[in-house]
Amino acid sequence: MAECMHNNGKTCCERHTWRNAEEKKKLLARLRRIEGQIRGLEKMVENDAYCPDILMQSSAAACAIHSFNRQLLEAHIRGCVTEEIREGGEGKVDELCNMLQKLMK
Repeated sequence: MAECMHNNGKTCCERHTWRNAEEKKKLLARLRRIEGQIRGLEKMVENDAYCPDILMQSSAAACAIHSFNRQLLEAHIRGCVTEEIREGGEGKVDELCNMLQKLMK
């Protein structure tokens, strides 16, 4: 783990996840598609598009973000969490449970 300094001079830990090239490529492609959907929403608002049309596009963007989150969560469970369990640790399981509690509010 690398250390960084905040503006107030306190150190913190940075956490990183190594991703293989294919996984990173898929995640970035999905994010770029989402970015395009958001730009489309912007243009719809700028062009005074009909509210239900904007809502449908917004819903599609939200679904795309949820899909991205599911893909990332699966990779985390299959990678980081599984690896730590194999090594006899449970910290990532606790972290995952806490994260899921926050996400499901």
